[in-house]
Amino acid sequence: MIPTMPFGRTGHLSTRTLFGAAALGSTIGTVSQEDADRTLEVLLRHGVNHIDVAASYGDGEAERRIGPWMREHRDSFFLATKTGKRTSEEAKEDFAGSLERLQVEAVDLIQLHNLTDPEEWEIAMGDGGALEALVELRREGRARFIGVTGHGFTAPRMHLRSLERFDFDSVLCPYNFVLMQDPDYARDFEALVQECRRRSVAVQTIKSIALRPWPGDRKMRPWYEPLEDRADIAAAVGWALGNPDVFINTVSDIDLLPRMLEAAASPLPRPADVEMRAFYAERGARPIFDGRQPIMP
Repeated sequence: MIPTMPFGRTGHLSTRTLFGAAALGSTIGTVSQEDADRTLEVLLRHGVNHIDVAASYGDGEAERRIGPWMREHRDSFFLATKTGKRTSEEAKEDFAGSLERLQVEAVDLIQLHNLTDPEEWEIAMGDGGALEALVELRREGRARFIGVTGHGFTAPRMHLRSLERFDFDSVLCPYNFVLMQDPDYARDFEALVQECRRRSVAVQTIKSIALRPWPGDRKMRPWYEPLEDRADIAAAVGWALGNPDVFINTVSDIDLLPRMLEAAASPLPRPADVEMRAFYAERGARPIFDGRQPIMP
């Protein structure tokens, strides 16, 4: 079973490895309900009790796959979703669709999805912005907590800015050894973690087993090439979980999911930096982000 710890100040003891439900709504390959139900059995077997999905994953397909689970297992999971809409009215409409697809009346956490663009940030956080809708949803009891997520190089910096504007309950951004070798990113990430620790804000992380941008055609659901070997995944997961302040979200591929959960159930001691540098050099690792933008195929 995967260890748990408090998810910020929410009062929920979440497994340190959260199910990243992007795995159920990829643009490459179709995940059937039968495949999704087998994935649920994997989650239950490892004791995973936190699902992180988004309205946009597979144009809502990920939420549709989770919906049937909720009829029997709603009380077993802290359920989080996201909206990528930036105005209040759009966000309300987007969230209504999420509730319908998830077959629930409320979620535990609603998040502003990938809020890193400065212009979009001003819209979402301003008058008539999406944040107003999320606050209203919380007041109405349709969402208990509010978070913000981000992809790319500037995510930690933008999250710090977001926390200055609003007291979010959680943040989410990329975190892996290769990315943390960039001194600017490492500085921003550590500053974010320190602020979140001070505020008791949960820190979720993604891309823990990213290896590099795809060198050729994309062959799997993740938009980046992930580590695949069990021992390699165990090393990367052990390194990420070696940071006691973070949760890690699983990779967006249901076939790699069991390997990540096996690694998280009995995490290796955090490898030393010199070992990790040699590990990634031998495998031809490269950053999946180039400056402010992800390197997408």
